Amino acid sequence: MPSDNKIEALLSEAPAPRAADKILDVARDLFYREGIRAIGVDEIVKRAGVTKPSLYRSFPSKDELAASYLRKYDLEFWERFDEAVDAHPGDPRAQIIAFLTRVGKRTQKPDYRGCGMTNAAVEYPERGHPARVVSENNKVELRRRLRAMAAAMGAADSDTLGDGLLLLIEGAYISGQLFGLGGPAAAVARNADLLIEASLKK
Repeated sequence: MPSDNKIEALLSEAPAPRAADKILDVARDLFYREGIRAIGVDEIVKRAGVTKPSLYRSFPSKDELAASYLRKYDLEFWERFDEAVDAHPGDPRAQIIAFLTRVGKRTQKPDYRGCGMTNAAVEYPERGHPARVVSENNKVELRRRLRAMAAAMGAADSDTLGDGLLLLIEGAYISGQLFGLGGPAAAVARNADLLIEASLKK
């Protein structure tokens, strides 16, 4: 077993976070809390403790930095979604309810700012913008998965059910910011279950 001195030496030799990683971490926090357009690169490099040339060596433009933030957000989103799916193998209804239960709980936190993808799509209405492209791809894939899960449940009109679930999710993202603690977003899983139940009875 290594001595305390050896452990300290190994820790001291551990590489410091790369400038690009520091920049992206700071940008992710600021972009999510304040909005992408509201934050300039000067604020990001100041918070990250790096120089502006360091930022532009890693990210050719602020637009590309925003897209990189959203790509990371996209990965984290699907990790959460897949965790709910993996927890209930072969049961798409339970998978969706598990995912939305966690969404509902997050909407009750004081620092909740909705979905970074949805917020970015609102900030960047222009088609083809790098940030909007990432956001659109995320939403298109979510819609596809929800429709497929609705079909797996045996819904007669699976596309309508899938789209209804998507509308509930997006509504929770927005109402969570509007109402906060005690708001309707807390019940998004319950409302989704009622919608599923009604759809399966048809």
